[in-house]
Amino acid sequence: MTPSSLQPMSAESALRLVRGESMHPHDVLGAHDAEIDGVRGVVVRVFQPLASAVRLMLGERDVPMERDAHGLYTAFLSDRSLPLRYRLGITGADGIEHEQDDPYRFLPTLGEMDLHLFNEGRHLRLWEKLGAHPCTMDGVEGTAFAVWAPNASRVSVIGSFNAWEGRAHVMRALGGSGVFELFVPGIGAETLYKYEILTRTGTLRVKTDPYAFKLEQSPGFASIVQGRSQYTWHDGSWLAQRGESDPLREPMLVYEVHLGSWMRGENNRMLTYTEIAPRLAEHVRRLGFTHVELLPVQEHPFGGSWGYQVGGYYAPTSRFGSPDDFRFLVDTLHQAGIGVLLDWVPAHFPKDDWALRRFDGTACYEHEDPRLGDHPEWGTHIFNYARHEVRNFLVANALYWIEEFHIDGLRVDAVASMLYLDYGREAGQWLRNRYGGRENLEAMAFLKQLNHAVQSLYPGVITVAEESTSWPKVTAPIADGGLGFTFKWNMGWMHDTLDYYTIDPFFRKGAHDKLTFAMWYEYSEHFMNPLSHDEVVHLKRSMVEKMPGDMWQKLANLRTLIGYSVTRPGKSLFFMGTEIGTSREWNHDASLEWHLLEDPRRRGLMEYVAAVGALYREQPCLWRADHEPSGYRWIDVADKEQSVYSYARFDGRDHAVVVLNLTPVPRPAYRLGAPERTRYRVVLNSDAPQFGGSDYPVDAHADTEAVPYHGFEQSFTISLPPLSMLVLTPESLPPLRPVDDSSAASAQLAPAPVKGEKRGTKEKSKKQEKKQAKQQEKQQEKQQEKTAKAPKAPKAPKEAVPSMESKAPQAPTAPASPRADVRPRTRTRRPPAPPVGTDAPTPAATKKPRSTRAAKRPPDAPRAIPETPGDSPS
Repeated sequence: MTPSSLQPMSAESALRLVRGESMHPHDVLGAHDAEIDGVRGVVVRVFQPLASAVRLMLGERDVPMERDAHGLYTAFLSDRSLPLRYRLGITGADGIEHEQDDPYRFLPTLGEMDLHLFNEGRHLRLWEKLGAHPCTMDGVEGTAFAVWAPNASRVSVIGSFNAWEGRAHVMRALGGSGVFELFVPGIGAETLYKYEILTRTGTLRVKTDPYAFKLEQSPGFASIVQGRSQYTWHDGSWLAQRGESDPLREPMLVYEVHLGSWMRGENNRMLTYTEIAPRLAEHVRRLGFTHVELLPVQEHPFGGSWGYQVGGYYAPTSRFGSPDDFRFLVDTLHQAGIGVLLDWVPAHFPKDDWALRRFDGTACYEHEDPRLGDHPEWGTHIFNYARHEVRNFLVANALYWIEEFHIDGLRVDAVASMLYLDYGREAGQWLRNRYGGRENLEAMAFLKQLNHAVQSLYPGVITVAEESTSWPKVTAPIADGGLGFTFKWNMGWMHDTLDYYTIDPFFRKGAHDKLTFAMWYEYSEHFMNPLSHDEVVHLKRSMVEKMPGDMWQKLANLRTLIGYSVTRPGKSLFFMGTEIGTSREWNHDASLEWHLLEDPRRRGLMEYVAAVGALYREQPCLWRADHEPSGYRWIDVADKEQSVYSYARFDGRDHAVVVLNLTPVPRPAYRLGAPERTRYRVVLNSDAPQFGGSDYPVDAHADTEAVPYHGFEQSFTISLPPLSMLVLTPESLPPLRPVDDSSAASAQLAPAPVKGEKRGTKEKSKKQEKKQAKQQEKQQEKQQEKTAKAPKAPKAPKEAVPSMESKAPQAPTAPASPRADVRPRTRTRRPPAPPVGTDAPTPAATKKPRSTRAAKRPPDAPRAIPETPGDSPS
């Protein structure tokens, strides 16, 4: 007995299903209660447009199914009731039969709570629900597919398992959530699939899965089903230590890496994750780096984007292996004591038609209005941060990399482009916010939600903002009106420093403030000093080729630059290849020039980087108080005539003295004020012969004398080699002496004047500084006269330092006008400070930075992303 007809509503549903327009296939297909001619039972309907015959397999018997007028195969079972277990025997046009389970007899794989949290933008583990997940349903193995396409008329999962036929596996819409779901029996790991989406205008779009864990390499773009990870981690002690750490007060020396070009195999073959892992771990460990930062490893179709135009946010690129292979890379680095940071790109996405762009035929992930949704400079789309599901996609993605791959931090790319509605746009090309301003309020809320979620759920994990403008409080706590990042790239310091180093040493005295200016705003944020990949591409030249002079001078300059970056306040980052002095610009399609290490001068440079790294790790004064004014003091900021800079780094009384001579003229018997009355030992000399230096004579020790200098009660003399950096530390610290004059005691170790000083005090201090500078110049002249007969510096190697006297006289220059602001320079055009929050804090703010440590996540933590304090989700 078969049904003579369907109810009118069911008939319409069947027609929509057959035409490929149904959002609710389960209303028609599968097993349903039915009554035929007064007989109650179960009707089973199957849609197999390519089948020539279908039989219903009930275990003890088979029932042939008949094809009705709509093209559906049906069978009525008067002796059965729901739930009903069955299988199908399907005979193809070729006459071959295969057996399978019916995907339309299974319950949904997502619950109401999952959908509710997702639509609120607060699902904590969204990657476990959306995407493709092999699982077992009712004793049947298969894969559960789920995708968000809120404006689609129909969504189907297609692949080789159904001959890429869009009507074969139509997914069901789950209420008004916008999510479509289907469990497909018999589909396992490594199966290729895509989504076919019928838009409301009747066009078909074929898309990759936004939540796919693995994608095909170009020219294909299919998603690939991945099973649960089988990897066994061995970094438990690392994660435990990370959870107890305070990143602001820990050493952080970062090695930035592009995996595809760091090192290659024979015939320019890209190495795999497992091949790179031991080599990279050993290299960065030997050089003293504490972390590596990976340029984006999320799947990207175009290698020339360096990973910054992401096509698969949840998929480690399959160029180098599987997701578990990437886990092996991270685990290997952790076991070597190296943290792993990941470049992450939530600012924009490419316009590839197979990816996120107009995903369901509408502006799903982006804005409909190009004035909000398009990035004119990069030719990409901007995420719609106002949409809850988009924010959840991004925040969950950040948590995914931390949870699934044990990433220790995210460097968030292009934050400035997210914060300003007019970024890169001319007048008339952008829309104001609801208050009439140009700040992207939704992006601000998203960044706060991101940082709050990361810091609340994963103590010790950091977020770093690549933010190139004067936007205030980027690293301030969210509760204090900040965005909540752990660190911010100091782009102003980077630009000023590289500008200075490109100047011929003869003229550097006219640009002396380029290396001193950054200290005026140093404590307005928690900074990281970046010398990144962006500075060695697009005709900017490699780092060593930026330097003036012959090759000896270039390498000597580079050694001082590296040492200066590491010994000044802030964490430091260097792009791969800096350690070997690569001569060409970075090429993402080729390996670093490792053959340069055959040159003893390049080997010396790498040994120097290792020595700097070892010193940095051993000396807490170089990192513990990076973001506290008490951790730094200028010794002499004003010796521009000789281009000598000197400063001290402190951790309580423990300290190091750093002096830079940035001309090729040696400075014998140079006097420096000393924080303590003791003997100082030279612990690093960039001019040492093992580093490729000239080996200019420098005493291994310097004893202080009771000669007041540079505001200290004692001083010492030390010879400064050409183009060099010296670091000295006290051999011992004498007991503290009682001092009656409190002002003298504070001068002993005090940092620069702090916010809140009276105006008269500041003016008096400036006069004293001028007087001190004049006295210093006279004393230096006397010293030069006394040392005129001193032994000359030995000849440097070939291509070494020429005499300064051979240079043409310097043209008179007007005195530099004081800068009215303290804003860092920008990589692109710089917007002025936005009218949000309070004014940027003064450089000498003495408030101790708040720790980024957060409470450990309890085992019964909720599935929802925690609410951002002080901010509504919208």
